[in-house]
Amino acid sequence: MSLFLAGCPLWVTAILLVILPSIAAMWGLVLVRRRVGLARLAHNNEVAGFKFAVVGVIYAVMLAFAIIVVWQRYNDAEVAVIQEAGAAATLYRLAAGPDPEAAQTRSALTTYLRIAIANDWPAMAREKVSSETTTELNALYATALRLAQGGGRPAADVSEIFYQLDQMTQARRSRLHLCFGIVPIVLWHALILGGALTVAFTYFFGTRNLRAQVLMTGVLSIIVFMGLFVIVSIDHPFTGPVHVGSGPLQQVLTDFVAAEQAAH
Repeated sequence: MSLFLAGCPLWVTAILLVILPSIAAMWGLVLVRRRVGLARLAHNNEVAGFKFAVVGVIYAVMLAFAIIVVWQRYNDAEVAVIQEAGAAATLYRLAAGPDPEAAQTRSALTTYLRIAIANDWPAMAREKVSSETTTELNALYATALRLAQGGGRPAADVSEIFYQLDQMTQARRSRLHLCFGIVPIVLWHALILGGALTVAFTYFFGTRNLRAQVLMTGVLSIIVFMGLFVIVSIDHPFTGPVHVGSGPLQQVLTDFVAAEQAAH
C-alpha cells in the first residue's frame, strides 16, 4: 500500500491520506455527538483532557521518530547516488590512456552508467532490480581485470581502480536496498492505528459549540495525517514525485561524452 501511495501524484496521495480521513473524522464526531449527546460527553472533559495530553505526546514522539528515520534514510539514498557518481568519475580518470584495455574500460564504464540510468531507476521505482545493469557491472569488472593484467600500470593505480570500482558497487547496492522501502510493516500498523486512536480520542470531549469542536478535530486530524503523508512520500526514495533522481550519474555521463569528443 505504501508503494502504491508513494507512486501516486502528490495531490492524489494528499486526498487519500489527508483529506478523506480528516473529513471522516469530522463526520464521526458529529455522529457521536448526535448519538451520545453533549451532557454526557461534557462530564469527560476534565479527565479526558489529562489523558489526551499523554496520548498526544506519545503519538507525537512516535510520529517524529518515524519521520526522522525516513528522512535520514532518504538522505542516505541521495548520498549513495552521489558516491556512485564520484567513484565513476574517478575511475574514468584512472583508466585514461591510449592502450586498448584502458579504452575498453572507459567504454564499459560509460555503458554501465547509461544502462543504470535507463534501467535501474524504473526498476527501483517498482522495488525491483535490473539484471541488465548487473550484467554491465560484471562486464566493467572484466575489462578492469584485463586492464590490470596488462601490466602497464603501477600497482598503486591498479589498487585505486578496483577501490573505486568497489565503491561504485557498494553505492549501487545501498540504493538497491533502500528502494524497497524504509518503514517496516509493524511500524506502519502502529502509526496508522495510533493516528486513528489519537483523532478518535477527541470524541470523548463535549463543547457547546459543535462547529468549533468539529473544526478542532479536523485541524488535529490534518496535522496527524500530514505526518503520515510525509512518511509515505519519502518512504520509497526512488518512487513517485518525491524521489532521488539519477542527476549525478547523468552529469558524469555527460562529462564522459564531452571528454571523448574533446579527445577526438
